[in-house]
Amino acid sequence: MYIKHLELENFTVLHELNMDFSRGINVFIGENGMGKTHIMKALYSACQAVKPDISFSQKLVRVFRPDGFGIHRLLSRSNRGGRARVKVVSDGASVEMTFTNRTAKYGATVIGEEKWESQKGNVESTFIPAKEILSNSRNLPEAVMKGNVEFDDTYIDIIAAARVDLSHGPDTAERKRYLKILHQITQGRVTVADERFYLKPGNQARIEFNLVAEGIRKIALLWQLIKNGTLEKGAMLFWDEPEANINPKYIPILADMLLELQRNEVQIFISTHDYVLAKYLEIKQKKDDKLQYHSFYVEGQDIRFETGTFSELKHNSIMDAFSRLMDDVYSITTGVNAHG
Repeated sequence: MYIKHLELENFTVLHELNMDFSRGINVFIGENGMGKTHIMKALYSACQAVKPDISFSQKLVRVFRPDGFGIHRLLSRSNRGGRARVKVVSDGASVEMTFTNRTAKYGATVIGEEKWESQKGNVESTFIPAKEILSNSRNLPEAVMKGNVEFDDTYIDIIAAARVDLSHGPDTAERKRYLKILHQITQGRVTVADERFYLKPGNQARIEFNLVAEGIRKIALLWQLIKNGTLEKGAMLFWDEPEANINPKYIPILADMLLELQRNEVQIFISTHDYVLAKYLEIKQKKDDKLQYHSFYVEGQDIRFETGTFSELKHNSIMDAFSRLMDDVYSITTGVNAHG
């Protein structure tokens, strides 16, 4: 299973959207507030709904966590009297949800859910939030369940995904190769004890996750998801700002790892504001790699997007910012105004 297409109407900040996706890596770029994370959360909710015990509408609400768990609050603020629609199309089925400002709780109308569930109920989909959470994961799911703290389901789900072991038998040659790539950064392996995560560097004593640099923790999480069998062939990975808090010298390794996962038929969606990551993905891709950039921008009152290679994009906020930086450096070093 892979996600082919998304249609949105009056959903959060997005008035109308029709997007086709690569079955490899999809890179979302654009300024803040363009709806990049919202799109990934909607897709992730649909992927989670292939499981018979999870409904699309309820998962969407738990992933976005609007006040009172009211799905009507996800209706576009500019069209409060209208109807919102979310349709996700895979290579084998589609699921569609509609709701209005009168829809209570999770009570959206959902079409195609039964066929959606039947296509492949064991699809592993994983969402890595921008903020690292494993260092504070002990008892967090229980605290959320009791209402003591509030976190959306992306945080609860990633804790569960990191704790579970889906692997069977010894590591495959492929998995060993992936882990070796990431070991260049982590310099150790992840262990779990008493619901706490640790990093164990070689023969040294284990180190509590909260004592490890946040950038290393993010890469260690990816290591763990590969080690425990979560990111196997056919899985889906949604990663919000993977470059956050990671030393720039590690970005080429991260790009290599994402491309390797794509070659193993893991469909990947990432949002990024980082020129280095976006560009390394482009220059490191091989002939048969599947890589697509989706750039979001404002036109009039609406959010639009374009799709293409990184270099082809006409609306490229990352490249624009990088070019302005180079112009400013030139102006300061030469005394010549590069902006004219």
